[in-house]
Amino acid sequence: MNIIQTHDLCKQYGNALRVSHLNLNVPEGSIYGFLGPNGAGKSTTLKMILGLVRPTAGSIRVLGKDMDNSNRLSVLRQVGSLIESPSYYGHLTGEENLRIVQTLRGIPEKNIREVLQIVRLDGQREKKVAHYSLGMKQRLGLAAALLGYPKLLILDEPTNGLDPAGIQEMRELICDLPGRFGMTVVVSSHLLSEIDQMANHVAIIREGELVFQDSLEALHGRSRHHLALRTTNNAIARRLLAEQSVPCEEENGYLILPILSDEVAAQLTGFLAGNRLGIVRLEERQKSLEDIFLDLTGKAASL
Repeated sequence: MNIIQTHDLCKQYGNALRVSHLNLNVPEGSIYGFLGPNGAGKSTTLKMILGLVRPTAGSIRVLGKDMDNSNRLSVLRQVGSLIESPSYYGHLTGEENLRIVQTLRGIPEKNIREVLQIVRLDGQREKKVAHYSLGMKQRLGLAAALLGYPKLLILDEPTNGLDPAGIQEMRELICDLPGRFGMTVVVSSHLLSEIDQMANHVAIIREGELVFQDSLEALHGRSRHHLALRTTNNAIARRLLAEQSVPCEEENGYLILPILSDEVAAQLTGFLAGNRLGIVRLEERQKSLEDIFLDLTGKAASL
């Protein structure tokens, strides 16, 4: 079952189409990484899923129900979210802030102590939030999102502004949630390295359009090894390789070949040399995930 499904989801502001015909499928129990450069439409999409922004066109299903006025409140009772930055009352303690949310949502009071332990703030529960560090405020926002033990948790850039220790702590908390509580977690980010360490499913958007959606394993599969060959005459070399049934493509002055055994590679280079072609360079390469991300989102995009 897909916890979230969108069909041809669009959002237009004036003449600008910020989200364009987006079809997302978020599997139940997954950590779903929602990636894209800054300004790609990630926050707008998440706000539409939560009913905070009205779509221009398209449909949204959350937890098997259409996200419309008749179902919105019943769906949101099973959803927790942290969009952009957490809201809090600085003059109140962490526990007092959570008690307000607990009262408004009609959630058992015992959940407050439990979620403070989950986000590792139980030792700081009586401290005023104005004196919390940025990382502690982010964890308090996560605690508020977890109060009702939702089936779906949506986190928009949860590691923004955190130092390396805070990023690692937030990542560990997120990774623990599906196995421990059976939650499905959607995490947006513009940092591929972060999603690579958390998610098992990934969607990548560019200028509001979906350019990739699959498992993280499938994304890694795009970083396959290959050989890059440069000769004194690549056009002739390509023709000769085709005669030997060796597939290749030309890219930036190199012939891109599949990985070959040492023996076959030696035979081919000998064959080319026998046809009076000089082997300028032969090297093994592998695309990094960052290269794949840049290819998908556009090299000029802001990361």
